[in-house]
Amino acid sequence: MNIAGAVIIPVLSALIWILKIYSWILIASIILSWINADPYNPIVRFIYSLTEPVLGWVRYKIPLRIGMIDLSPILVFIAIEIVRNILFQIMMRFYY
Repeated sequence: MNIAGAVIIPVLSALIWILKIYSWILIASIILSWINADPYNPIVRFIYSLTEPVLGWVRYKIPLRIGMIDLSPILVFIAIEIVRNILFQIMMRFYY
């Protein structure tokens, strides 16, 4: 591993973890939408404030509704996994 790898690997690792945490926050947002949580609860507002900008943008660009089912979180999950895999592959190239 060279000096560039010593700098880039921790940064990529942190980005991968941030994306993983965002995936869990997205799951929490989906569950909260199912149970009709109190929108004035600070935790609910925090979760929605993190997820709605991304989901709203996806809903605007690619409207994926089948009846009352919104499929935009699935697209966001797929995009997160693709980005995580790309970052992981880049990180692995610096190891070897």
